[in-house]
Amino acid sequence: MSSPIFENQIFVDEKVKAFKFKNEYSLYNEKGEVIGAIHQILSTWEKVRSLLLSQKITPFSYEIRNDRDEVIAQIKKGWTFWLPKIQLIMDGENIGVIHQRFKLIKPKFDIYDKTNHLIGSIKGNWSHWQFDITDAQGNTMGQVSKKWAGIAKEFFTTADKYIVDIDQNIKDVKARMLVLSAALTIDLVLKEQGK
Repeated sequence: MSSPIFENQIFVDEKVKAFKFKNEYSLYNEKGEVIGAIHQILSTWEKVRSLLLSQKITPFSYEIRNDRDEVIAQIKKGWTFWLPKIQLIMDGENIGVIHQRFKLIKPKFDIYDKTNHLIGSIKGNWSHWQFDITDAQGNTMGQVSKKWAGIAKEFFTTADKYIVDIDQNIKDVKARMLVLSAALTIDLVLKEQGK
């Protein structure tokens, strides 16, 4: 069995659809093998609501699944009227929160554990899609970089492709999942803010 949690490098590929209500991503390892997927969970009411209200303020819920289609984590955001807080859940337990901070030039995210202690941050270059995920001491936990898919695909779709590198020295499953979730959070917030 393969799982995105145990890979050091994950290629995230958004599924391209002409008309879609929800986001879906495939996850691949370095060999190009499917190791999981990320699915947005939407009820019929939420689909209707997405036509009426801005994504910036509405809640969302995603499931991260392994290659056997088993849910291994969830990413959730509640109603947001200023800066979003993204919650990560594993095995029914809140293991962390990713909170966007106000910055004039370069937005920043802080990562907190379940007891609300700062454990890391996300900083980077939004225009070039290069991000560093660091722990509270500034040590690298992971990196996210944009995978350019060619001018035609980038121009005609909103599909994103990027690589998540998780530091091989990080052995804790929850810490590894926080790095992967941080990468997805960047993508979701950029979409909401129209970057």
